[in-house]
Amino acid sequence: MRLLPAFAPALVPAFILAASLLPGAAAALELIMVERPGCDYCAAWDRTIAPIYPKTAAGESAPLVRMDISEQPPEGVTFTRPVVFTPTFVLVDEGAELGRIEGYPGEDFFWGLLEKMLSEQVDTDKAG
Repeated sequence: MRLLPAFAPALVPAFILAASLLPGAAAALELIMVERPGCDYCAAWDRTIAPIYPKTAAGESAPLVRMDISEQPPEGVTFTRPVVFTPTFVLVDEGAELGRIEGYPGEDFFWGLLEKMLSEQVDTDKAG
């Protein structure tokens, strides 16, 4: 059983860079997983990604927060549009949505899409 996608080691420097360039990001960035009971794709994410996510640089930079699709976003969090699909992963910084992954496209694509969202945040912070 493969726990990490084949290209995951190549992403580690990008995740470390993202973490190092965002001072205080561990407190501000969050990855909100919107899920619902009976969601097969949520269960697949739980099997493949959930056990390792908190151990990654991405998990340290953007800790996972779970919420049910029937709930309102956590206090102080604003989504740019309603969540329709589960799972949906919403990257937020100090409560503002930065990006999202709708659905679970499999572990290889998930890590790539997450890395892209984190690196876009790093690029935005460097430009600002």
